[in-house]
Amino acid sequence: MELTLGFSPCPNDTFIFDAMVNNKIDTKGLTFKTQLEDVETLNKWAMQGKLAVTKLSFGVYQKVKDQYELLNSGSALGRGCGPLLIAKKDIPQEKIKDCKIAIPGENTTANLLFSIAFPEAKQKEVMLFSDIENAVLDGRVDAGVIIHENRFTYQQKGLVKIIDLGEYWESTTGSPIPLGGIFIRKDIPDHIKQQVDQLIHDSLQYSYKHYPALSSYVTDHAQEMDETVMRQHIDLYVNDFSLGLGEAGKAAVDRLMSVYA
Repeated sequence: MELTLGFSPCPNDTFIFDAMVNNKIDTKGLTFKTQLEDVETLNKWAMQGKLAVTKLSFGVYQKVKDQYELLNSGSALGRGCGPLLIAKKDIPQEKIKDCKIAIPGENTTANLLFSIAFPEAKQKEVMLFSDIENAVLDGRVDAGVIIHENRFTYQQKGLVKIIDLGEYWESTTGSPIPLGGIFIRKDIPDHIKQQVDQLIHDSLQYSYKHYPALSSYVTDHAQEMDETVMRQHIDLYVNDFSLGLGEAGKAAVDRLMSVYA
């Protein structure tokens, strides 16, 4: 059986899925047609039910819950790993509501966390996450919400942190930050759902066994990213919650979902 599978080209996702999609582990008869895309593209596709298995922002979960369910393995949750609001110079937080803010997608968890911290900020401009730093530097926006590897590079470009949106979430809720998860369409047979869930777990275990070595699958998709940054990326976004959500992980996701209520 072949399943369509979507995830991002970022090191945390390629690290998790490498063994599973490149036949480094026994996939028990399942094959995967992969599509590597920015997570906001995957979020939009999920609203159309396009892929069988897909990485999604938890920020889009409520919009797709009738079509998709969350798997136990493959998620990105943690502490100290949230999006950052950055600018060229320090901006008092009470003035953020009047600023033009770049966000990495309307349906991203980053946008949801920003909205929780700054509910009055309405001047948002959606752009690809990798374009946000330059948009701030060029003055096209006053500030930007950055995710992924940009949290390791913004200071090198002379940008400053206004607030760590993940820290804000943690301090107000006490919960780890639910960023993204792996979802499977509800019309997939239950035994296949369980099989895919186990394969993701086993694929990550395989990558961990060979870490800190990075496979060509990870490095090729990371483009010009330095290997040190790739490892920082993996260390930050891949952890025990990625192997299995557990009760604490599920509770954190439920807490984030309650924001919609």
